Amino acid sequence: MRVILDNCCGLDVHKDSIVACILKTVNISENTQKNEVDKEIRVFDTFPSGLKKLKSWLESENCQHVAMESTGVYWHPVYDTLENSFDGNIEILVVNARHMKNVRGKKTDIKDAEWLADLLRHGLVRGSFIPHHDVRKLRQQTRYRKTIVNDISTQKNRIEKTLQMAGFKLSTFLSDVFGVSGRNLINVLIKKGHLTASDVETEAKYIDTDKRASIAKAINGKLDEVQRNFLSMQIDHLNAQQSHLTSIEESIAKLSVLFEEAIRRVDTIPGIGITAATAIIAETGTDMSKFLSSEHFCSWAGVTPGANISADKKKTQEFCTGIPTSKD
Repeated sequence: MRVILDNCCGLDVHKDSIVACILKTVNISENTQKNEVDKEIRVFDTFPSGLKKLKSWLESENCQHVAMESTGVYWHPVYDTLENSFDGNIEILVVNARHMKNVRGKKTDIKDAEWLADLLRHGLVRGSFIPHHDVRKLRQQTRYRKTIVNDISTQKNRIEKTLQMAGFKLSTFLSDVFGVSGRNLINVLIKKGHLTASDVETEAKYIDTDKRASIAKAINGKLDEVQRNFLSMQIDHLNAQQSHLTSIEESIAKLSVLFEEAIRRVDTIPGIGITAATAIIAETGTDMSKFLSSEHFCSWAGVTPGANISADKKKTQEFCTGIPTSKD
């Protein structure tokens, strides 16, 4: 098989250690033009000092081509340390593990590193799309924001469940239980443990008078002291989550300044707001040269239906992705 790279390195990355294997092509004889492979394997720890040693070793060996698996989040500090090697003139491939399965047999970290280096040497691996460092920082926070929003929705469902179990069906006459009117009524419940029609008239805004009969049934419940304390704890936790969300959004806004023009352009697309536009830029970056074509980009984004046909039988439709990507 044709050798593509004469000097490359494979990294088997773990939580506490990195096994590195460098493969070099060396000439035995200039007359016969026969070559052999010089192999060197070293093990480094994943502390900052160990990562610096790995970087120095690669630079001393003039190894500008590196490949490693996208193992959890453990590859992140390795990538961050190495991406500035050789003044940024280093090629680092983060490879999807399912695309480089080794042959069956005894499996060791050393063999995995050597196998990865051998695949890289022959040009048989493709790297995941890894955006610029500034984009990765923004992406980390936009993904975290999404997690917090999901947590807030879950917490609201817990509170709604507590109210329903106690006989308070506020959602039957309130479009948003956690709007101004709903919050006012929940605060009354925490204080008194019950609601009256006058409480609804005083605290709730824009209530349809035709619903008075149904409202009277919907508030016909009672909370004892334990339930009131429990509801208060749930509301406090919700308030803390929403305050935390505000802090995250402020941090995202500061990071987004670097991509203000790109976000503004994406925001002009109908149906996409600032929040969605920021998340899109955080995922794709602004350098579209990483993608061969618009079709390639759509394939990577997972919006291109793939064909899965064998012997004239069409199997379950799947989405194809042109480039493997790491989601951590």
